Amino acid sequence: MIVTIVVAVVAALAVLGLVAAAASVRILREYERAVVFRLGRLIGEKGPGVVLLMPFVDRMVRVSLRTVTLQVPAQEVITRDNVPARVTAVAYFRVVDPDKSIVEIQDVLAGTSQIAQTTLRSVLGKAELDTLLAERERLNEDLQHVIDDQTEPWGVKVTTVEIKDVEIPDSMQHAIARQAEAERERRAKIINAEGEFQAAEKLYQAAEIISQNPATLQLRYLQTLLELGGDQNSVIVFPLPIDLIQSLVNSVGAKADRAGAGTQHLNSETSASLPPGDGSAAPPVAADAGGGSGSPA
Repeated sequence: MIVTIVVAVVAALAVLGLVAAAASVRILREYERAVVFRLGRLIGEKGPGVVLLMPFVDRMVRVSLRTVTLQVPAQEVITRDNVPARVTAVAYFRVVDPDKSIVEIQDVLAGTSQIAQTTLRSVLGKAELDTLLAERERLNEDLQHVIDDQTEPWGVKVTTVEIKDVEIPDSMQHAIARQAEAERERRAKIINAEGEFQAAEKLYQAAEIISQNPATLQLRYLQTLLELGGDQNSVIVFPLPIDLIQSLVNSVGAKADRAGAGTQHLNSETSASLPPGDGSAAPPVAADAGGGSGSPA
């Protein structure tokens, strides 16, 4: 009877020892830390690896040090220029001080989420719509700094905040599209004007070079005609420049002047060789008093 009692006591002690050993040994992964409370008082963090605790005296809370991806719910924002927008964002944070993340706040994930939502509305409400659409990098940095400053007492480090999507009303989308179209037309006109200005400068320089030698203009003219003649279906009206035939006109005029001068000289010589009273002159005609014609004298 006594032996049976002793065996039962030893078995009970062994079970209690196993339970105590199981309660006093914890194994933590590389990214985990243990915040240990002894009789309700914080004694610090432990880990990673094997952590030994006092059974029924110490209580351990696991804290992960990995980066957490926090999806910020869509927020209705009124921009500085009174345009309603629906904005969604994502935040990345991690715990850098496990003790503060357990002692200073009840739920670090929920607290960071609420801070991110309120900061998103307040920061974007101070920006205009054009800034919200075109300067997201600057707004992301502002959001990251503001959220990180507010969560620093909790032992949380906010590494990145990104604005994912911005939804605006359809009427505002049409207005932005018209504005973008007008901007593109303005740029096209400016580029066209700059092209014409540069072309005019080049033509001016070419004219300055060609004006130094008139033959260059004729060669350029003939080259243009050669390029136009490559198309067999085209009809070319060829205006002949006066400069090309000026020498021919001058030579023909000179020959005509010489021929006219020779004819006048011959006529003068012929008139001088005739004797006076020759029959080359017409006979006089006498007129009758009655108005009739008379016979030759």
